[in-house]
Amino acid sequence: MIQGAGSDVGKSLIVAGLARAATRRGHRVLPFKPQNMSNNAAVTIDGGEIGRAQALQAQAAGVEAHTDMNPVLLKPETDTGAQVIVHGKRVATLRAREYAALKPSLMPAVLESFERLKARCDLVLVEGAGSPAEVNLRANDIANMGFARRADIPVVIVGDIERGGVIAQMVGIRAVVDPEDAAMVGGFIINKFRGDPALFDDGYRLIAERTSWRGFGGSALLSARQGTSGGRRAGAFGGAQARQAQNRIPGAVADRKFRRSRSVKARA
Repeated sequence: MIQGAGSDVGKSLIVAGLARAATRRGHRVLPFKPQNMSNNAAVTIDGGEIGRAQALQAQAAGVEAHTDMNPVLLKPETDTGAQVIVHGKRVATLRAREYAALKPSLMPAVLESFERLKARCDLVLVEGAGSPAEVNLRANDIANMGFARRADIPVVIVGDIERGGVIAQMVGIRAVVDPEDAAMVGGFIINKFRGDPALFDDGYRLIAERTSWRGFGGSALLSARQGTSGGRRAGAFGGAQARQAQNRIPGAVADRKFRRSRSVKARA
């Protein structure tokens, strides 16, 4: 599961890139996002609606988009209210507090979709929403650690260095989340590098030391031109610039074959 230090850190494209990479290696891959908030919806093969990012991830994996890939979609109508779409169909329009009360009843639908996807593939790549640092929303959470804990899925946290403050974001997440939630985290990625990533080597090591999370490297900031040049998606799904950035970050190459890294000590 790819979770973020915040919104817009690049979770969606990282999941898309991993989906394309694993698909090219011969694996059957499906994307999944338990809860999404977006007015940009896509129509699925089964006639429902899901977030457009999950439709892109399905395309990267070479499969048709299905409502199971995003079982809960929130489509904002006002600053405090949104349509609630479950399994592709509108079920209600609720204010934020009303939706918070509804969330516990939505976890079964989320887990049903996840189990159906698991039965169809070798690998499900899960995208979180917002940040697990929003511990005020942790009760009845279905989007981040609440789902990860129920489904027993290892988590990688993605931070956005372009915005600044990424060290504090990563260390802060480790400081505020519940210890059992923190134990779900297998590692972290630093996204959207500009310039020479070697200048961040000390920061990268500090995050690893303060969090005890394994570093899985970094990736370069990719422009829209790089992502679409010549009609190819190579920029969005990897390429020389991203590989160069990854190779400058300690441990990135050695960590390509990610395995669940929680130890017995971490569980304790």
